[in-house]
Amino acid sequence: MTTILDPTDERKPVHRELTPRPAEITGNVALLDISNPRGSVLLDRLEQRLAERMPGVALQRYSKPTFAKPAPEPLRQEILRDNDFVIEALAD
Repeated sequence: MTTILDPTDERKPVHRELTPRPAEITGNVALLDISNPRGSVLLDRLEQRLAERMPGVALQRYSKPTFAKPAPEPLRQEILRDNDFVIEALAD
């Protein structure tokens, strides 16, 4: 069993299941910068490497307005609507 650590203040822990992982990445991939310092540097390099290794995958960049709050609902809906995968960058 996998344990997921959640940094939010949950007085009553929430049980979460891992999403099944596909065998390969295809389609559209969202690269989400959560606005932590140097997150864009990580995503720049990751975007370059993914483009080299997976030329058939479409990469789209997104940014949260601030790392201190969850992504706004319209941004989350846009990412969900337009992408098959999401990679978040967390760096300091």
